[in-house]
Amino acid sequence: MSRIRLHPSGREVECREGETVLSALEQAGYALPNNCRAGACGECKVKVLSGQFDQGMVLDMALSQAERKDGYGLMCMAKPISAELVIEYGTADAQPKLFPPRENVLFIVTDRIQRTPRIVELLLRPLGQPLRYWPGQYVMLGDESAGIPPRCYSIANAPRADGEIVLQITRAEGGVTSLWVHDTLKSGDMVKLSGPYGTFIGDPSVDTPVLCMAAGSGLAPILALADAALRRGYRQPVTLLFSACTDDDVYARGLMAYWQAKHRNFKFLTTLTRDRQDGSGKGGLSGRIPVVLPTLFQDLSAHSVFIAGSPAFVEDCAHAAKALGARDELIHREGYVSQAIPEAPPAERLVANG
Repeated sequence: MSRIRLHPSGREVECREGETVLSALEQAGYALPNNCRAGACGECKVKVLSGQFDQGMVLDMALSQAERKDGYGLMCMAKPISAELVIEYGTADAQPKLFPPRENVLFIVTDRIQRTPRIVELLLRPLGQPLRYWPGQYVMLGDESAGIPPRCYSIANAPRADGEIVLQITRAEGGVTSLWVHDTLKSGDMVKLSGPYGTFIGDPSVDTPVLCMAAGSGLAPILALADAALRRGYRQPVTLLFSACTDDDVYARGLMAYWQAKHRNFKFLTTLTRDRQDGSGKGGLSGRIPVVLPTLFQDLSAHSVFIAGSPAFVEDCAHAAKALGARDELIHREGYVSQAIPEAPPAERLVANG
């Protein structure tokens, strides 16, 4: 058993042998930014002030050799091997924020809906105690006993009393798990979920206008966040800008129409990158979001911005938002990354800091 000490707050978290720092923090209820949980994205990078840890196998693009020498590590893969590991974390008033994740929670597929030619929606009901999660978080779904590797999928609905979880999964050619979901999984099947994970949850205390930008099934966590905010009576303007290749790739129109009719502060806009809109009230925009954004907003300095989609989409949208004045601390990103692990470990697996 090792002890993780958080600097500068001085709080301590126990870490079991073989457990990652990220897992130990989450089990203790602390929120550490993370995304891929596989050493590929760099979101969980923190500085280790003292102690030793096994970094495991991570990508150089997520943690450079120079960063390793400076004492940084990726906490999703780092495992303490000294009695104490001291890491930089938050401020003196850092407070627990996350629900501890649970593994292999049983759910039943109660329905599946083909939302677009490439996106299927799963409705899942728990057989036991529901998973507790924050809107914007994700779960892992797979069937390792059948050779289906667990993959990360964002939850597309705010928490419900009956514990139902909605997942919207894009068909990825060559993706074993997504093909299993699309071609094999059916209503009535039992599945196991692990989670919740991720910190794409924003700050509930912030009271600003909100801009959400999403592409493809990146709409899922945005739906959960918007659903929760509107339900609790959020009064600031909320704009959801959705990017799709063609009109057939736009979904959730009925829900968006309902939200717009019920909440005057909510607006849903779509922009097509391949087909032009026909001007029939479905959005009327054409082109990539970074191109159309300046035509919709002149100043985003007071906005909270939430972006979800591929890493390239997220970065392009963040850059466009910053050009309009959006502040880094109010930009929240959720980018999908490859979950592949390098076949060989990097040269330095053991990091020691004195």
